[in-house]
Amino acid sequence: MKKLFIALAIAGASVGGAHAQSAVEIYGVVDMGFVAESGTTPTATTKVTPVNKLTSGVQSGTRLGFKGTENLGDGMKALFVLETGIAADAGGFNQGNTAFARQSFVGLQSDLGTLTLGRQYTPLFNTMLIADPFAAGMAGAGQNLLVPAGNIRSNNTVKYTSPVFGGGFTTEIAYGLGEAVDNSSKGHQSSAALNYSANDLKLSLAYSDWSVVGTTTNLRKDWFLAANYDLQIAKIFAGITDTSDATITGNALKSNDYLIGAQLPVGKHTFIASYINKDVRNAANRDANMFAVGYTYAFSKRTNLYAAWGRIDNDSLAGFAANRSYTVGNNSELGTGEKAFNFGLRHLF
Repeated sequence: MKKLFIALAIAGASVGGAHAQSAVEIYGVVDMGFVAESGTTPTATTKVTPVNKLTSGVQSGTRLGFKGTENLGDGMKALFVLETGIAADAGGFNQGNTAFARQSFVGLQSDLGTLTLGRQYTPLFNTMLIADPFAAGMAGAGQNLLVPAGNIRSNNTVKYTSPVFGGGFTTEIAYGLGEAVDNSSKGHQSSAALNYSANDLKLSLAYSDWSVVGTTTNLRKDWFLAANYDLQIAKIFAGITDTSDATITGNALKSNDYLIGAQLPVGKHTFIASYINKDVRNAANRDANMFAVGYTYAFSKRTNLYAAWGRIDNDSLAGFAANRSYTVGNNSELGTGEKAFNFGLRHLF
């Protein structure tokens, strides 16, 4: 991706008597797509009024970002990222109309690893990306059934990422403070992952737990094992999760889920498919599964067309709680029905 760099050479000036060099990079994505949603509600009793709309951020969230580093000497760097989601369809911001809510953090990096402070992606979500051939975008987005929106990013977070060790291993450890007056563990969010990457294979094992505001009890716990392997002619993806979710009073859920998928590149064309099964263990008629297919055409390394179709089949009681609705969304929206079609254009800068 060709990006715009603003290089600031600080020679002849000093901060605290030390000379430094800094670089700030401006980057972003503009993604606009047509979205058609239809089907029934998750309880399969009410027809959804078909929705046709133009959406910002179907394949990838539309964004504007700033990131930079400063060489502090002795192998240490300071770094920052400020990234805001943009609603290009109507103006304003995504992520609840909040500026810089995609990522906002500052940190230090050395041979011992990277320590960052602020709003950041969770290790659990990063693990899901390894398993998801749709990369959390379009109608096949893995988070439609696997990772809830509240576990994609975490606020007030301290995160450590290790350097590569043991021939391809890295670790991520993150803790988000709830910042309650009496106890910072209330509303906390913690996550950790062990990752492996070598040649054409990627593996990740992640754990996450979090509580809602006002309690220290871990009301949701997730384990996620993810992998992908590049066969050169195709890339295969797989993931297995174990979830215990008691964040909704009277509607606890325990499930084992799995995902399988593939990408098939043919010149400038890439064909995508995935299947997700949600197997709820603690109640009958609460299962769901999703099948999705997608396609991208690369005009260049930075600009592509995309199209996707996805469908979720819900058991009769699946998703009966308002915020446990199994609907076909995309990178930026939860969706309104069990079926969706997308067609759009994405440009990276």
